[in-house]
Amino acid sequence: MTRTTRGGGLDGDPNTGFLHEVRDAVSARTGLLVIGVLLVQLAFIASYIGAFHQPEPHRIPIAVTGPNAQVTAQAVQQLRALPDEPLKPRAVRDEAEALEQIRERGVDGALIVDPRAPGDRLLVASAAGGSLSQALEQVVGAAERAQKRALKVEDVVPGAAGDARGLSSFYLVVGWCVGGYLCASALAISAGAKPANPARALIRLCVMLLYSVVAGLFGALIAGPWLDALPGSVPALWGLGALLVFAVGALTLAFQGIAGVVGIGLAIIVVVVLGNPSAGGAYPYPLLPGFWRGLGPVLPPGAGTFAARSIAYFRGNGAGGPFLVLAAWAVGSAAVTLLLSLLRHDRREATR
Repeated sequence: MTRTTRGGGLDGDPNTGFLHEVRDAVSARTGLLVIGVLLVQLAFIASYIGAFHQPEPHRIPIAVTGPNAQVTAQAVQQLRALPDEPLKPRAVRDEAEALEQIRERGVDGALIVDPRAPGDRLLVASAAGGSLSQALEQVVGAAERAQKRALKVEDVVPGAAGDARGLSSFYLVVGWCVGGYLCASALAISAGAKPANPARALIRLCVMLLYSVVAGLFGALIAGPWLDALPGSVPALWGLGALLVFAVGALTLAFQGIAGVVGIGLAIIVVVVLGNPSAGGAYPYPLLPGFWRGLGPVLPPGAGTFAARSIAYFRGNGAGGPFLVLAAWAVGSAAVTLLLSLLRHDRREATR
């Protein structure tokens, strides 16, 4: 019969003590990964709280028009002079042009000035984000009250009944992004974190593309006709979803080609830690602090959210730029993945 020693091991095997078991259970590499996870967790907390804890309007684009050029120019000047620049007013010819600019996503609202009436009218588009239209109403309303005037608010592009505060587009994009990096991670770690050769890298990208097409379709169907959360073209949402999923998946494969399994964490930092809070979901770009406001449009979640809202409510207006951003991520990341596999293959051949 064996006896346990005070060190925790068995008689005759002094190497199985407690400290040895700790070293076996948590290797140096594992310890570094745990520290990395902690840093990602803290970055997640800092990023989300930093972006959302104190939303303030900053240079919200707004069209202004009145019965004549003089009245319009005076109103523009008054809005431009508000403390901390909450608005970015621009003069337009008439109400029809103001409405057109809202629907083309050139501005987020419009002030229709009528000095002969006891108050003015504010046109907003809650489909672009409920918090954004609410911020416009508060800022313009305060300016009107300071002049002893009333303000009537009209929602000219309302969100769908099933799209609470315009967030369905954001959650759809988040789901697509999660699928993208999880699928890419599964493909990469199934046979090692780095592509062994160009053929394997190409196969993974092709599988990623097929997955993206399927994920884009079902995401569009769920958000559209199945749950009736988003109106707009299902084929257009399908195309957006396929491009977004592939862009995030290719990005993840590229990071894994660069850093191995650590690349999964890098992809999460870009897409989740930095991308989601700056995407303009809960708070559209003009309400975010400067860092996140500038970062959001160039990352996949932000580009996807803006494009999804444009497709759903604005007949696709303004979606061209975000589609180009996503295409750049998709093509660039796929190219990096293939290039790394070719370089690795050439080095392997050279050492033979």
